[in-house]
Amino acid sequence: MGKNLKVFTDGILKNNPTFVLVLGMCPTLATTTSALNGMGMGVATLFVLVMSNIVISLLKSVIPDKVRIPAYIVVISSFVTVVQLLMQAYVQDLYNTLGVFIPLIVVNCIILGRAEAFASKNGVWASALDGLGIGLGFTLSLTAIGIVREVLGNGQIFGMDIWQGGGALVFVLSPGAFFVLGYLMILFRRLTAKTN
Repeated sequence: MGKNLKVFTDGILKNNPTFVLVLGMCPTLATTTSALNGMGMGVATLFVLVMSNIVISLLKSVIPDKVRIPAYIVVISSFVTVVQLLMQAYVQDLYNTLGVFIPLIVVNCIILGRAEAFASKNGVWASALDGLGIGLGFTLSLTAIGIVREVLGNGQIFGMDIWQGGGALVFVLSPGAFFVLGYLMILFRRLTAKTN
């Protein structure tokens, strides 16, 4: 397997931010009440992750060590502002649903961690692939959690009824988020253990 392909696939499987590294739990648990919310939050994070990795990789030799972390935060917050304005303009309902969690992408440990651990030490192309892989892994994880919670909690998938009468309210509430996350982590680790 090529180095670039490995960087990309590691973000989805080996270094999956939700199911393996257990990072970004606040948006994971809070925004996955439905599949659409989970996917929306994942895509917003993916965009910020890819773009900030690219810019930080380009600027790594210019940023002094003493202001490295604050500089990363400025880059990340710039892209979060772009995402926030785009969502507010084009997907108002999703923006209103996700609310405060969009600006909190700035302090998401996944993004700052990848900037420090990968983008600041690698080239632009590898950093973009790392951001894409980690972001896609995060998006797929949030969408999967959202699908399970929505199906079990509301009897729907992406807002469409799949059975009458709804489901168990607990899955839409906070305890359901923990149950679903825990069981999906076990399932993910068992499935990926067979592929390694």
